Formats: sequence, structure tokens, C-alpha cells
Amino acid sequence: MISVIIPANNEEGYIGECLDLLLASDPPAKGPMQAIVVANGCSDDTVGEASARIPAFAAKSWQLDVLDLKEGGKVGALNASEEAILHPIRVYIDADIHVTPPLMAQLAEALDRPEPAYAGGRPGIRRAQSFVSERYARFWEKLPFMATGVPGCGVFGVNPAGRARWGDFPQVIADDTFVRYNFAPHEMHGVPATYSWPITEGFASLVRVRRRQDEGLEEIRTRFPDLAAQMEETAPGKAEKLSLFLRDPLGFVIYASVALTVRTPLFANRSGWDRGR
Repeated sequence: MISVIIPANNEEGYIGECLDLLLASDPPAKGPMQAIVVANGCSDDTVGEASARIPAFAAKSWQLDVLDLKEGGKVGALNASEEAILHPIRVYIDADIHVTPPLMAQLAEALDRPEPAYAGGRPGIRRAQSFVSERYARFWEKLPFMATGVPGCGVFGVNPAGRARWGDFPQVIADDTFVRYNFAPHEMHGVPATYSWPITEGFASLVRVRRRQDEGLEEIRTRFPDLAAQMEETAPGKAEKLSLFLRDPLGFVIYASVALTVRTPLFANRSGWDRGR
């Protein structure tokens, strides 16, 4: 019924808990579940930590496959997963995601339809250690796109008709945005189940991650203008910004400061992807 794809690059200490929580999922109504960990370019024990969970999945009559790719890169991992997928509905999750038990079954139900469909749950950010990251996270969660939309941050699923809209994943920064842009708003389905992920710690790291997110969004808009044209505007309007400011002035200031600093040379990004944690 459902295959869950988890790209993983040096996720030792994270992938085990991700899989344990996935294993605690409610069974989908129609058929079994498969998880595919695609370790790519790992120099730690990601493969071993994931492989240790294979017997537990088998005990639940679910399947866990662990692919060990020598080359790093999330897009390559996503494309490599296609050879191992057993079930028609695909859900993609990051290796540091914590799902709640109802999420997978709800996504499977939402995607069990003939017409193209995209689905996601209700995202949340786990408590940050630094004051700046914590206030940034709580403000970010209040943005309309996060609070009422289907953002697909860290978790999204597509059905077979939806997946047929593209072939290989293209080499882009924001692969999740690319997928979301393949669906019109009316084809997106939110489910009430929640999930969480950690946020990067500290102002400088927030700036680096936000800069990469902005670069990824601009790349999609430039390379795939037809896809971008069908998407609704997600940035809050003036009235919404004022409301957000009045509700959380300090969070607004921190969030705006990160957004403004992104446009400066401060905290230059390192090579490769700057992690969201």
C-alpha cells in the first residue's frame, strides 16, 4: 500500500529513532508498509543503525530495506529508491523526522484516489536549545503557510498519478519544493496527524539555512516557471504581518532579522547543504 523513502546522509543518532517511531505507526487500512532508507555517502554508522531495525519491521510483517550508496546527495538517493519501491503510494520523509502513530495511515487514505494527489500532515518543530532558534521556530509555525497550508516540510506523500508527473528527480536544491510545485492547490490534501523535526541552533546557522531555502525557491521559479505559475502566493500580506507582529513582537523581530541578514554577505554559506539542525 505505502512505501516510505528516507534519504540519509550521516544520520547516526537520528535514523534509529526515526525508524522506531515509524514502526509504531498505525497500520494502513489497505495493505502493508515498506520503509526504504537510502544511505548516501555516509561515513558514520547510519547503515548499521538502520539495518538493526530490519527484524523489528519483519516482526510486524512490514519490510525495511537499507540501500548503501557510496556517492552522497539527496537527489541521487531519491532516484535510487525507485528500484526498491514495492507499493504504489510514496511518502518521503527526512531522517530526523518524528512521526506520530496516525500519520502514515492518514496519508495513505488521503492518497488513495485515482486523480493526482499530494498530501502532508501538520508540522511542528521540536524545542530548540538556543533562545533565538526557539523564538524563530515558534514564529515560523504561526505563518499562514505553515499553520493552515500543506507545506510538506520534511514529510510529503504522492499517489501513483501524482508521481507520474515527473521522471527522475532533477538536480535542484529544493527537491521538496519541486514536488509541491507539481500540484495545484486543489490537489493538495492536509491530514490532522502531526510530526516534528529539529531546527538549526543559533542565529548564524538560521541565516545559512534560510539562505539555502531562498536560493532553492528561486532556482525552482527560474528553472520551472510553468510549475511556479500555478502556485498560490504564500508570503503573508501587510495585514497578516501586522497581526503576526502584534501577537509575537520579539519573534517577528528575530524572524525578520534572519530574513534581512540573508541578503548580506554575513555568515557565508559553506559548500554543500547547510542542515536544518
